[in-house]
Amino acid sequence: MTDLAKEGVFLGRVWDAQAQGPIVVTVRGGHVIDITSKTAPLVRDICEMDNPVAYVETADGPAIGTVEEIMGRTVGDLAQTHILAPCDLQSIKACGVTFASSMVERVIEEQAAGDPQKANAVRQNIGSLIGDNLQSIQAGSPKAEQVKAALIKEGLWSQYLEVGIGPDAEVFSKSQTLSSVGYGAEVGLHPISKWNNPEPEVVLAVSSTGRIVGATLGNDVNLRDIEGRSALLLSKAKDNNASCSIGPMIRLFDGGFTLDDVRNAELDLTVDGAQDGYVLHGKSSMKEISRDPLDLVQQTIGRHHQYPDGFMLFLGTLFAPTQDREVPSEGFTHKLGDVVTISSPNFGTLRNTVQLSTHCSEWTFGIRELMQNLAQRNLL
Repeated sequence: MTDLAKEGVFLGRVWDAQAQGPIVVTVRGGHVIDITSKTAPLVRDICEMDNPVAYVETADGPAIGTVEEIMGRTVGDLAQTHILAPCDLQSIKACGVTFASSMVERVIEEQAAGDPQKANAVRQNIGSLIGDNLQSIQAGSPKAEQVKAALIKEGLWSQYLEVGIGPDAEVFSKSQTLSSVGYGAEVGLHPISKWNNPEPEVVLAVSSTGRIVGATLGNDVNLRDIEGRSALLLSKAKDNNASCSIGPMIRLFDGGFTLDDVRNAELDLTVDGAQDGYVLHGKSSMKEISRDPLDLVQQTIGRHHQYPDGFMLFLGTLFAPTQDREVPSEGFTHKLGDVVTISSPNFGTLRNTVQLSTHCSEWTFGIRELMQNLAQRNLL
């Protein structure tokens, strides 16, 4: 199937042009099946079930087109039935600094104060030292505490190293409920950013009880200059119109796909520059993550914090581009029109085109609009 894994039980959402609202779908025999019902009008409802796979595999519904047809439609055109991000009422959370290599780049951003011209010199001064020392360290371990003490002594300690190898993970709110874009949509850069990049990640679908029910792909669009100026600008750097992409669909955990497959996932990234013909290839290997996905979930939900509608959790990325695109020593940054493709055999492909957040379609379909639409369709 085009841009979707060949095997697996999939759960997603599609904008229905006739209903002028979202429907819940799965895939069978290369066709997209509408399984929306009063029992489960939302993806959230299925994720809360004791056995989501059994429900999705047996739910009745009509075919609305082939996978190729639905995923080939123009996203954002409400007159066309097209694919959406696969989550609805779930909160959108993200973990940062979960890989040693990307952690080094966060430290470099901080040391360079968000200035890409200074980043290369900072990288040469401290990058190799930090990377060599932290590559095999388990976050929160006694060895990590020893390295922390040594780095403080050398004057190299950073808030990014604290969350990278310390006991507490960085978990932040990436985007608002219902605001994520999906496959084929434009992803947005805040117009004040001049140094930015894609972040290919695995995204977990987690129920209100903390049970991981499946996983998909995500692009946690990263504004390196904004966050690099101050960690207090994290929300401004991360949560903007169309700045969060998730998809193409949630692959539910079953006998053939488990958390171990997430732990061993290999993600490929390609950026194709429409303006300059530039091509960037990158990878992110979940085998190199410094915190286990289950630990990240447990640090997100528990007696300290509840999510009645569940949440989607970005797990972080190994990818941090350093190769120059245009100006020597300034590294990579996006140009408008870049096509970002993130793929992995177990999930399929997530593809988006880069635009300014101010030029992307405005997010207007919120929770009230969703509830009103479902009520009008007699689904509540």
